[in-house]
Formats: sequence, structure tokens, C-alpha cells
Amino acid sequence: MKKPNKKQLIQIVGGAATAVVLYFAFDFVMFLHTDNAQVEGHTVMLATKVPGYIQSVNVIEGQKVKKGDVLVEVDHREYEAAVKSAESELLSLQARRRDAEKTYGRLRDLHNQSVVSSQQYDTSLASYNEIKAKYDSADARLAQAKLNLENTFIKAPSDGVIAKKSAEIGQLAAPGVPLVGFVSSEARWVTANFKETEINEIKVGQKVSIKIDAMSAKSFEGEIENISPATGATFTLLPPDNATGNFTKVVQRVPVRIKFRNLSADAVDSIQTGLSAVVKVHLH
Repeated sequence: MKKPNKKQLIQIVGGAATAVVLYFAFDFVMFLHTDNAQVEGHTVMLATKVPGYIQSVNVIEGQKVKKGDVLVEVDHREYEAAVKSAESELLSLQARRRDAEKTYGRLRDLHNQSVVSSQQYDTSLASYNEIKAKYDSADARLAQAKLNLENTFIKAPSDGVIAKKSAEIGQLAAPGVPLVGFVSSEARWVTANFKETEINEIKVGQKVSIKIDAMSAKSFEGEIENISPATGATFTLLPPDNATGNFTKVVQRVPVRIKFRNLSADAVDSIQTGLSAVVKVHLH
């Protein structure tokens, strides 16, 4: 084979360079890129609402659970006793209320017939109202006791995966202290932060190509779901105050939520929240 001469080499290199320039020009006109993006999902730290010693831990980290599965149980014996006590009190007041209601009804009829005095009628009415108020209060205490008993069971709010577990049998659980880190399997989405100079080109419903760094061999389809009405810096703990006199112009970033298209349930579980992603918005 004859080696290409200098002129042919220049033509080949020039053609390749032209192709590269055309590719990047096409890519710049047709797409909008950013690697400032990450996968997000519904995550929550589950805690008990009532104090008590942990009696049972039914999950381990990485375990898949279904909605309503009991993850952690707090010792509920004292809460069961409180329910029984409230039920007994309510039954006692129920009998007294029924008796007071009958007495009040009889005296009301007799008072309408002018058989009994107004004082007797007023006394029966006051007695009935007092017993009724005590009954309603006892009924509320029973409802609260049942709610406290129910809150001794920490349940999965939806189908998902246990991401973190800090509960151990015998540990004293305090209200509001996280015991289980939970990641829902219901949905995943990508939050991409675009420059303020680019946001005018983005519209809800535009098609998006998504590449996740941890899954570089796969590509996902998505679409713009919504655009934040404020920049990311607006809701930071200490938002910048440009009125202090030390103003330096910085290009702001606007969060854009991108939903996945046609993502199966198995694919949702395989995509961990927090993964870095690269998104490419189709402008045309």
C-alpha cells in the first residue's frame, strides 16, 4: 500500500478537525449540559413518638421492606395498661352518663308539665352536663392511650430499603431521636443546577438524557418536571447579603427537577440516592 503523501495527511487531519468542530457546534446548539446534578429520592429518619426501652429490632441495613412492616418495637406493656385503665374509666362513666341522661329526660318532661320545680330541672341538667363532660374527657384520654400504644411500633411508611439502623434491643428510645434511616422505593428523580444564564432555554416537558457516574454503561431518559422559583442560594442558612458593600457577582444556580421516564421498580432500587449525574437537555 502506498503511504499517504503530505497533502493527503493534511486533508485527513483537516477533515477530522472539521468533523470534531461540527460535532461540538451541533452539540452546543442542540443540547444543554451540566454535571452539577445528583439523584434524589424520598428519604426519612424514622423515630419513635413515645419513650421506652426497645423490645425488638426486626430489620438490618440493606433490607427491603413493605409498607406497614414493623421495623422496631418499643416495650408497650405500660401503654397497654394505660389503655385498659382508660377503657375501665370510660365504661364506668358511660353507665353514669346513661343514668344521668335518663334522669334529665324524665325531669325535663315533668318540668314541661309543671310537675317539678325549675330548681330540680336545673340540678338534673347540670348533673348531666358534668357527667357528659367527664365522659368526653375520658374518651379523649382513651384515644390518646391507644395512639401511644400504636406509636410503640415504628412501621415502614412505604415500600423501601433500610439504609441505616441505630436501634438495639434494650436501648432507651427517646421521642424524636432517629433510630432507622429509610429510603423509599416509590420514586427517584434528578436535581440539576443550571446557570442563571441558561435557565431561560429550559422549559417544563423537555426531553433529557441522563448519565449516572456510578452506572456509566447505562443511559436513562427523563424530562423536565419543574423549575425552582428561586436560586439555590436563596434558602441557604446564611444567604448572601449584597447590601453590605462587599458585592462580588457570582453566577447563580437554579435547581431543576428531572423525572425519569419508564423506570422499572427494580431500576429504582438499583439507583441510590445521592449519586452524581450528568444531564443533557434536548433544546430542539
